[in-house]
This record gives sequence, structure tokens and C-alpha cells, in this order.
Amino acid sequence: MKYILRRIFFYAITAWAAITINFILPRLIPGDPVQSLLNRFKGQISDEAAQSLYVLFGLDTSKSLWDQYIEYWGQLFRGDLGLSFTFFPTPVSEVIGQSLPWTVVLVGVSTVIGFILGTVAGVLAGWRRGGWAERLIPVTSFFSSIPYFWLALLMIAIFAVNLGWFPDSGGYDIFTDPGWNWPFIASAIYHGILPALTIVISSFAGWMLGMRNMMVTVTNEDYVVVAHAKGLDERQVNFAYAARNAILPSVSGFALSLGFIVGGSLLTEMVFSYPGIGFVMFQAVQAKDYPLMQGVFLVITFAVLVANLIADMAYVFLDPRTRSEV
Repeated sequence: MKYILRRIFFYAITAWAAITINFILPRLIPGDPVQSLLNRFKGQISDEAAQSLYVLFGLDTSKSLWDQYIEYWGQLFRGDLGLSFTFFPTPVSEVIGQSLPWTVVLVGVSTVIGFILGTVAGVLAGWRRGGWAERLIPVTSFFSSIPYFWLALLMIAIFAVNLGWFPDSGGYDIFTDPGWNWPFIASAIYHGILPALTIVISSFAGWMLGMRNMMVTVTNEDYVVVAHAKGLDERQVNFAYAARNAILPSVSGFALSLGFIVGGSLLTEMVFSYPGIGFVMFQAVQAKDYPLMQGVFLVITFAVLVANLIADMAYVFLDPRTRSEV
């Protein structure tokens, strides 16, 4: 229990630091979102309205930085991330809430599938060297070495343009009504197959190579040799002894991947014009939409922290040496 409490305390301090940095950095950058908004509507906004916008965006210069910081924390506790001026006057929380499910479903499912397939293939490649699984390594390494945007463009050129099997952009058919109805869900799945397949192909090799190398190392450990000497079933030795310990480094990598799911695969969503949070972040950076950027970065930070905390708890279950510290 002490181990878990220490980790929770550590992540709480990290979360406080991330929120503080998220508050300070935009105020150190030359210019501000209000000035960018004024430039867009040059001559159309009075001085009084401009001052009201500064108050609205939490940048009231009549207040000290400390007072603004306290107000910022109050807004966070109320779930208020400010207003996006890219989608003005839509709240940032609403913009993120609309785009986040698209990213979680697409990148989340793709990451889990890539991890499972790569890990299983890595276990087989490391356990039975020279088999069919190990012969996949050169092929998968070739695809993983291709720059991601080139792989995405190649998939679009082959499967969308030439063969016409899948759409080349968007998250759903614009002629369907968004909602919990089968035509919309089927359209969303159909539009997500090609970007999901691209993510799985590009990530598969990394998971497979990492797991394969760890299996090669673990199979030479004394406890695996002893398990064989006891006459235990080969499948039991493979999964209960070797794979269980070899997977520990992959758990950390998978936890980080889960955390970054919330940030989306930026290149994926850009190439396929997919309506996820990565594409929203790209729009925010282009428009210098500081409130939206802050909101997205904050959501990504908390997602990574939660994913790492889950990984630490998984370590407690998988590694007996960690349980001795609890």
C-alpha cells in the first residue's frame, strides 16, 4: 500500500506542476489570444469590448498574476477550460468533448490491436526461433521504417484512390445524421478502417521486436531452465514464466501509448482529415488559439499520468519483486 500511495503522491505533484506550467507558458509567449482575435476583426471591436474579452479569457491585466492563477484553479475545479476563439464562442470543454470520442475509439482500438498482435507475435518469435513468426520481422520492420505520413498517403493512394475500397478523408458520411443510429455508426466504422489499419501496421513491428528481444533474454534465465527441469508443460513455461516477465517493459510502453491516445495520432488525423482531438490541436496551433491549446495539453497530460498510474498498479500484479515493497 505504501508503494501505491507514494506513486499517487508523486503523480499529484506532477499534475500540479503541469497545471502551473500550462498556466504560465501562454502568458510568457508574445501576444495573447485576445490580440489575435482583435487582429481578425480589426476595427470592428471597441476598446470596451476588447477589455471585456480580456476578462472573459482570464487575462485581465488589472489583476495580479497570482490572482489570475487562483482564478485559473477555480475554473479548473468547475470544469471551465475557457472559450475557444477558433470556434468562438464555443467553450473549450465542448470542443474537446466533441472530438475526444473520435480519437479514443480510433487510436485506442488501433493501439490495443497493434499491442496484442505484436506482443503475441513477439512471444512466438522469441520462443520458437526460426519459425514463421520470426520470418515476419524483416517485413514488419520495413513498414515501420517508412515515415508515417508516407505510409498513410500510400494507403490512401492504393485502397482509396485506385481500388476505391475506402474513403480517403473524414470521419463519417456527411449525408448521415450523427447520433446513435446504425447508418451513422456503420459510416464511422467504414471511414475509420483505413486510418486504423495504418496505425496498426506502423506500430506492430515495434511491439513485436521489443517482446521478441525480451523473450530471447528471459528464456536463458535460471528460473526458466529450472521450470524445464521440473518437467512442466512447454506452453506453461512459455506464458506463465517467460512471457509474464518479458512483458514488463512492454507494459510501460503500452501505458504511455494509452496516455497519448488522448492526444491522438496527429499525422493520422491530419492526413485523413479525421475529426479527432489531434486535428483540433493542429487547428488550435495554426490559429494561435491559446485556450484550446491549453485545454488539449491539459487533457493529454492527465491522460498520460493516469495511464502511468495504471501501469504502476499493473506492475504490482505482474512483478512479485514490486509487491515486496507494497
